[in-house]
Amino acid sequence: MPILRIYYRVIALLAPEKALAIMLAIANLSLAGVSFLEPWLFGHVVDALAGKSHKDAWNFIGWWAVVGFAGVAASVWVSLYADRLAHRRRLAAIAQFFEHSIGLPLSFHGQHHTGRLLRIMHIGSSNLFSLWLGFFRDHLTTVLSILVMVPIALHMNWKLALLMIILMVSFAVSNAIAMRRTHKAQGEVEQLHHQISERVGDVFGNVMVVQSFSRISAEVAEIKQMVRRVLTAQYPVLRGWAWLSVANRAASTLTIVAIFALGTQLNGNGEVSVGTIVSFVGFATMLIGRMEQFAGFISTLFFQTHSLSDFFAVLDTPAVLQQEPGAADLPQQVRGEVVFDDVSFKYEVSHPALKHLSFRVPAGGTAAIVGPTGAGKTTALSLLYRAYDPSAGRITIDGIDIRSVSLQSLREHIAVVFQDPGLFYRSIADNLRIGKPDATDEELQAAAEAADAHNFIIVKPDGYATLVAERGRSLSGGERQRLSIARAMLKDAPILILDEATSALDNATEARIQRALNRLTKNRTTFVIAHRLSTVRNADIILVLKDGELVEQGRYDELIAMGGLFAELDGQGKFVADAEDSEDADLSGESGETKEREPAES
Repeated sequence: MPILRIYYRVIALLAPEKALAIMLAIANLSLAGVSFLEPWLFGHVVDALAGKSHKDAWNFIGWWAVVGFAGVAASVWVSLYADRLAHRRRLAAIAQFFEHSIGLPLSFHGQHHTGRLLRIMHIGSSNLFSLWLGFFRDHLTTVLSILVMVPIALHMNWKLALLMIILMVSFAVSNAIAMRRTHKAQGEVEQLHHQISERVGDVFGNVMVVQSFSRISAEVAEIKQMVRRVLTAQYPVLRGWAWLSVANRAASTLTIVAIFALGTQLNGNGEVSVGTIVSFVGFATMLIGRMEQFAGFISTLFFQTHSLSDFFAVLDTPAVLQQEPGAADLPQQVRGEVVFDDVSFKYEVSHPALKHLSFRVPAGGTAAIVGPTGAGKTTALSLLYRAYDPSAGRITIDGIDIRSVSLQSLREHIAVVFQDPGLFYRSIADNLRIGKPDATDEELQAAAEAADAHNFIIVKPDGYATLVAERGRSLSGGERQRLSIARAMLKDAPILILDEATSALDNATEARIQRALNRLTKNRTTFVIAHRLSTVRNADIILVLKDGELVEQGRYDELIAMGGLFAELDGQGKFVADAEDSEDADLSGESGETKEREPAES
């Protein structure tokens, strides 16, 4: 993304408070006017002092004082309100980034590491903040000063002004060369920083694995190696811009010396007065200072370009799921009849994941979805709550196409219990209220009791206020899953999806959770990715998937009699017997639930 376009987008983010932004811009223009007047007044004071009467000198000094104090007052006002505006817009940018990114499809999050996204958000918003402050404090007045002071200088003496124009051209050319030569290298540096963030995020998210496999030294060594690669890539860029800074400073010094030398000669020829030389040197010094500020601004913007490009790239990523304008809500009284009508889906054009799925699950019925690994079971169910949209066909709930209703209302009517419960770094109560934000304490307890979770919660140090570690690592597998079930119970949705909800648990724990699931599925349309024999036996319909196709459907006895893929899976023992809730397991306490087995194939 071109650097000027990035800067324009940065300023455009101020639009929600454009009235205040315009007022600050006008105040900045006033400050620029003050900066023009000061050298002009200085020159007139010198000329007045060189004359016989000092009366005019005192008049100019008085005006100088008035202009100076007005400039101070305007600077205080600009600084105060510019800081407040920049802070507000920075926080608004973070909120906008967060809201947009969490609404992006799962495929986007599969391709972008959490650590990378966090870095893009924080670095990008910080760079926005610094550019906004710079815009109101320096950038606007700098550009205006350059544009106005050059014509004034030409009017005063074109020979002296020519020296400053040459300096401006040298600044512009040298900065353009530096940006062109270092742009690609700085992009590589930014990518290396992203890789460090991704690596650190991975390690922090898997500290138990790192420590148990004695990987601390190895991971630290890898981070140090990545830091060395960053410095190796960064030093040439910094060296180029350091030489540019030296060259600009040298050119500025030589220009001032040249102005004094030429001014002395012109004064000797009677072409300019001493006051004119003093005024011009004041203008020149100010203009050179502004140009050095502008060069510094270009340097800062250059180093921020890649992070800001990444920030805007996320904001520009379109949401694959499109909601029709003015889409109606799904009716509150949903019965729960679900129909897949010739549904196909592709993650990639050349690799279809689902092909022509057609089935109907009656309201309140239970559908068991079975099939070998990679058959598309989880993908098919993810289409129901619109994690993705079908590439062909349609899905209806009570005869209503789910794409014709709002996403919010659709997902309010569907509860999902995942194999990985997905707990937040919040209290147990806050995790449960994900299902129902306004749930009372009594409702929380009722749901926890129904999910067989209340007993282990109340023995925690702070009960329902106990903080759950990141990703639920402070809880056992059974505890995490029962909180997930309680959360789904609180949501009380008419449609329920159980995505391998018990496949990774030990036998005794699974038996307790199965009781909770039986309560949860009552009077709900339920989809179960099944590995438990009793589940497939009791299902109203069994859907057998293979390579993304629905190859068989029917009840247990019917499919066994057909002798097809389902009968083959059953004969191979893919469906395990019911778990037993032994007395010994109950007496062992909740802490004994940490023993988990490998997930069943899905």
